[in-house]
Amino acid sequence: MPDNDVFVEMECCQLCHDGEDVCGDDYRFERLENENRHLAVLSDGLGSGIKANLLACMTTTMALEFIRSNMDVLLSAEIIMDTLPVCEVRRISYATFSIFDLQIGGKSRIIEMDNPPFIHLRNGNDLKVNRQSMVSERWPDRRVRLAEIYAIAGDRLIAFSDGVTQAGLGQPGNKFGWRREGALAFIQKAIEKDPAISARDLSQMVVMAARSQNKDNRCIDDISCMVIYLRKPRRMRLLTGPPFRADSDAAYADLVRNFDGKIVLSGGTTANIVSRELGRPLEVDMKLVMKAGSLPPPAKMKGVDLVTEGILTLTDVAQRLEADPPLTTPVPLVSKELIALFRASDEIEFVVGTKVNEAHQDPSLPVDLEIRRNIVRRLKHILETKYRKRVLLRYF
Repeated sequence: MPDNDVFVEMECCQLCHDGEDVCGDDYRFERLENENRHLAVLSDGLGSGIKANLLACMTTTMALEFIRSNMDVLLSAEIIMDTLPVCEVRRISYATFSIFDLQIGGKSRIIEMDNPPFIHLRNGNDLKVNRQSMVSERWPDRRVRLAEIYAIAGDRLIAFSDGVTQAGLGQPGNKFGWRREGALAFIQKAIEKDPAISARDLSQMVVMAARSQNKDNRCIDDISCMVIYLRKPRRMRLLTGPPFRADSDAAYADLVRNFDGKIVLSGGTTANIVSRELGRPLEVDMKLVMKAGSLPPPAKMKGVDLVTEGILTLTDVAQRLEADPPLTTPVPLVSKELIALFRASDEIEFVVGTKVNEAHQDPSLPVDLEIRRNIVRRLKHILETKYRKRVLLRYF
């Protein structure tokens, strides 16, 4: 995994215009690990609903492709504007955008057209950003701004649609809306209260606060807030299954003792090996049995954040992480806790013991009860693709 000292968390929260089923804003993220680049695009389509969503989605798709291939900034913007379909009502083709091309350890580019100016925070301060303005000859009413910055660990970059800055427009005390200044003050206060607040939580807070500016807490426009947070990675290590060789048990347990991050033990055999080798008793709180739901309750061990049953729990968690929309079945207590740990971590390492557990080879068991290695690969895929985590897989 490159850049283990800096993790780039990219999240966006959105609310739809009241009465619409889809958001007229769109966002896309991409990591180019081999190039040490992180790309993010936020677009606001003209109006709201399906038509706006179409404009925004076309814009984010093209912008991501152009920025990935390092196409000229102004030429990229012209192609986007030329390609967008014309609105039947307003007779124009239009979508705003903010594009982030972050290169860790190097110069990063931010390209904007008609979105509110992005915020670059460092130690809670709004850094002054120099922007170069470019105007297309074919589209003289559109102005593209290019900023070049050096982003470092601890920085936050925040972009939003005008549903944030224009929230509360015309309301008492908010004659001109919340504006960038109001959003900035709110963000700075939130970070002061919780300096380690995640991009996910901060984006949600900004969107909800923007909506609260409107009369009757209504969503009179699509509201989107994108947050990019550069930070020291929050690491998690999950051990599951006994090692292939019994004489490796001590080294296996040392992976728990010597890790700086969250530790999860998944499987009774795994927990018993670590308990024996480290001399740490394994405890089960019987009060949790009635609250556990359909899976065995979590156990406790000193220095370990979560101890779970093995294959059944991992399979249930994989199903819930994959599901879109979310599953409506009750979430077992242990699954809820493991999902929370996954969501709160940036880098997740699975250490998979390769000794076969005969209990899971019974052909009469449900097909979905996959063997350990397959379910871990499944988790790795969904955590990387849907939740943008860095995932390492190690066999022991």
